[in-house]
Formats: sequence, C-alpha cells, structure tokens
Amino acid sequence: MKDEERSAPPEFDKVIHERARLRILVYLASSQEAEVGFTDMKRDLAMTAGNLSVQLGTLEEAGYILLRKAFVGKKPYTGASLTPIGKMALECYLNEMESMLALLRDGKK
Repeated sequence: MKDEERSAPPEFDKVIHERARLRILVYLASSQEAEVGFTDMKRDLAMTAGNLSVQLGTLEEAGYILLRKAFVGKKPYTGASLTPIGKMALECYLNEMESMLALLRDGKK
C-alpha cells in the first residue's frame, strides 16, 4: 500500500481518552441504573474521592454526564448519569478505536 493511500489514525476525544474518564463513562454506560452514586463509583472503580471528583467535574463540564446533588436523609448524595451527548461521544470514541485497530490489522496483512 502506498503512503498516500493510508488512512491517518483517528483523532481521539481528549476528554474521553484519559484513562480514568474513559473508565467512568464505560461504567455509567454499562450500569443497570440510570444514575450511579458517587460512593458506589468510588468503590467499584477503586478511585480516590479527590480523583473521582475532579474527573466527574471534567466530564460534567464537557456535557457528557449530569451530576445531581441531594440529601438522602441527612447525608449528602451525589449521583452521576450519562447524558445523550455523553453516550454519543462514547460511541464515537469506541468507533474511532475500532477504526484504529482495523488500520493496524490491515497493515499487518
């Protein structure tokens, strides 16, 4: 294959490409619940509260997740849910990843 015929590798969404944020989005997308609590995410993803909080803030700022703060009894609760924009962005990211893998596999033939 000539160099000019090769496809360039995809440009990944830098917000999603960071490992912790990708894990959060995949976790939310694969959850049976529409909203997942901060404590559950922290435990299941084995993240510190500080790191999880920062990553959730970045995803919320990008419009990929919605954070809801409330009180359950007298205890504060933070829930996170994937937005339609976040779902589309994750699907696009995964499609780009599949395209990159296909380029790699095709190049080895």
